[in-house]
Amino acid sequence: MPVPTILIVEDHVKMADSISKGLEESGYSTEIAYDGFIGKRLSETKKFDLILLDVNLPLLNGYELCADIRLRNPEVPVIMLTAMGNTEDKLMGFERGADDYIVKPFEFMELLARIRALLKRSTNERKEQKILRVGDLEVNLDSKTVYRGEVAIDLTAKEFSLLEYLIRNKGKVVSKADIADKIWNIKFDTGTNVIEVYVNFLRKKIDKNFHVKLIHTHIGMGYVLKDVSENANQN
Repeated sequence: MPVPTILIVEDHVKMADSISKGLEESGYSTEIAYDGFIGKRLSETKKFDLILLDVNLPLLNGYELCADIRLRNPEVPVIMLTAMGNTEDKLMGFERGADDYIVKPFEFMELLARIRALLKRSTNERKEQKILRVGDLEVNLDSKTVYRGEVAIDLTAKEFSLLEYLIRNKGKVVSKADIADKIWNIKFDTGTNVIEVYVNFLRKKIDKNFHVKLIHTHIGMGYVLKDVSENANQN
């Protein structure tokens, strides 16, 4: 089985070298880029199984680089590493296509656990090769494309993950705590509205211009994705 290769884009030399050493001791192969420009060049010319990406990088910042990577490779998992930990910074990272966001300082074992989880999810997704459907909504896990009827819908990586989670649990009410745990790998913080923000992002894209609404709110409980017209037709 091939050894997973991880690109580390981090301008703090000691931190980059320390992460690289720890990952290689854990069985991974690594390459390091000490600025955003080199990170961009490596991500364009080599295939990586996962990318660790600092935000404050010289020449090209992590947000810009993440967006560039996503345009070229929508499937590679990206974890952003940064000292900027407020909600706005995290939203910016997820909007640019990050799969996970770890605030410095962090424990190496936490980083390793997040890497293993993302690599496992990525591998499982490639094996599944499924198309998920609810009503006229179609989600292709291979091509990462979303359609409602004949209309193509553009989603960010985090929006896609949230939609996939909702559609896999179609007809079931999922709580904000469930979403925070499964999509953001964090415990739900009642002081943040990140879940509502992303549900609204999805609603605007997959529901706003369509007669049948698929995402429904159960006040005090959570959200459910279902086609109410199907139930109506059965009655």
